[in-house]
Amino acid sequence: MADYVDKTASLTPKARGVILNKETEYPHTGHFNDVVERGTYLCRRCGLALFRATSQFASGCGWPSFDDEIESAITTLPDNDGLRTEIVCSRCQGHLGHVFTGEGFTKNNKRHCVNALSLDFVVDTNVLDTAEAIVAGGCFWGVEHYLKQIPGVLFVESGYTGGTTAEPSYESICQGNTGHYEAVRVIYDVNFTTYEAIIKRFFEIHDPTQSTGQGPDLGSQYKSAIFYFNTDQKEIAEGLIGQLKNKGYDVVTRLKGAEPFWPAEPYHQDYYHKHQSLPYCHSPTPRFD
Repeated sequence: MADYVDKTASLTPKARGVILNKETEYPHTGHFNDVVERGTYLCRRCGLALFRATSQFASGCGWPSFDDEIESAITTLPDNDGLRTEIVCSRCQGHLGHVFTGEGFTKNNKRHCVNALSLDFVVDTNVLDTAEAIVAGGCFWGVEHYLKQIPGVLFVESGYTGGTTAEPSYESICQGNTGHYEAVRVIYDVNFTTYEAIIKRFFEIHDPTQSTGQGPDLGSQYKSAIFYFNTDQKEIAEGLIGQLKNKGYDVVTRLKGAEPFWPAEPYHQDYYHKHQSLPYCHSPTPRFD
């Protein structure tokens, strides 16, 4: 399969345990148990499209269940217990769960029992492959709002990264002593947009020359940063910073290797859409030719 962006560095310890070490999350504790009508489930580690929502069904087992997979996306292996059949992502070999047959839940007579921590979900019904960017530029509400508008962007999630404590809360990072940034992770369709396009837009929706935070939001959690997954992403970001510096911008955006990304509380997600308002400290400003 095609090259991909390995997102292992952004996994939380629990997700790492499932995807890399073949652990199992407790039933009824993860997202995605509710059956949806449209969308696509992706591999959390590499972004490959694995299942369409049309194959999801309610099995009552406590984990997301699917009776079919996207062609060539899933590999089956004998489980170490000698009884079950393991399923992994065909591209990155990340552990997903197990597949069972003969239970009679649907006409396909097959149940992929998948750990929710192994998955991402996007509303798009046709996507086959995705990649990801993680950026921080002030209050994550505004960054999320504007990056969602890029054609080809499928999902933007607000969260916390770059800090020293596990499972941070909004209250703890607002104290400014955990080292976390308010950040977003951006999942995009690689066939419709690029990492460069997303980082360009990022530099145009916040002030990358402000060293104290963003707008009226001051503090280390509001500073500008890009968390890259690989050398290619780092070099693209460096190149764009170089272009801005050549135009006279004193860019202070930090480039840091990706670290565990902790999703923010639900009330932070899609904030401006929920409240029918606009960002107070972000506004688009053309900075590139």
